[in-house]
Amino acid sequence: MTEKRTPHISVENVTKVFSGNVALNDVSLEIYQGEVLCLLGDNGAGKSTLIKVLSGFHQPTSGIIRVEGREQSIKSPRDAADLGISTVHQFGGTFPLMSLERSFFVGLEPEKGWGPFKYFDRKTASEIVVREMQAMGITRITDGSRLVGSLSGGERQVSAIARAVYFGAKVLILDEPTAALGVKEAAHVLRIIMQARNRGLVVVLVTHNVKHAMTVGDHFAILIHGSKADDFAKGERTREEITDLMAGGEAMAELEAELAELSGDGKLSNSTSD
Repeated sequence: MTEKRTPHISVENVTKVFSGNVALNDVSLEIYQGEVLCLLGDNGAGKSTLIKVLSGFHQPTSGIIRVEGREQSIKSPRDAADLGISTVHQFGGTFPLMSLERSFFVGLEPEKGWGPFKYFDRKTASEIVVREMQAMGITRITDGSRLVGSLSGGERQVSAIARAVYFGAKVLILDEPTAALGVKEAAHVLRIIMQARNRGLVVVLVTHNVKHAMTVGDHFAILIHGSKADDFAKGERTREEITDLMAGGEAMAELEAELAELSGDGKLSNSTSD
């Protein structure tokens, strides 16, 4: 008999209402250690609201969140951090005009000195950030004093993920990490996600890119208008089925065929002629 696993995070019947508008409607999810949950959906599906509930930016109107089997009230990002939940936003939550070492340790700076004579330990900070970045494959970073704004979008994402892991995150919530990246940089970020999973972290990947989701995902949930439309494991749905669900159930293949037919008989080109 297979032993039932305990989810690291369970979301039970969570609803969130803003001024009479239902952003989340009775959503339940189980998220397991050492897995990547891909949270999919079109704009306005409720993905951002759900991750903000998990991150402590919003409190649910109703429902329960359990972390490692215990019911938790996550009332702030600090509460989430204390539970090991770290959120990395699309642009890495970094500061372009700040040095990499400062950005990496903002709010948690290593210090030297005593009492009122404490000061930022720049040497230690620089050594740590270079080491952590290189461990994640960004080998061209050799100086922690360089500006964050000089990094590529993918490198900023990696620095934010490295920071979260360094400070003990057990759960990484990644909000559209590949949306603004080129093919090569997106591939590197996806590789970092798989490394985090292999370390035993929980990864929640919020994305609308089905190809990226299917590359790294173990578990998938699709939201439509604030409700969970589907919840399935890797291999249980085709790419076309996932795309159709994200579009609200509309058959995208049929739509594409119709557009191709219109283009082929000249109707589209005629409609745009003078």
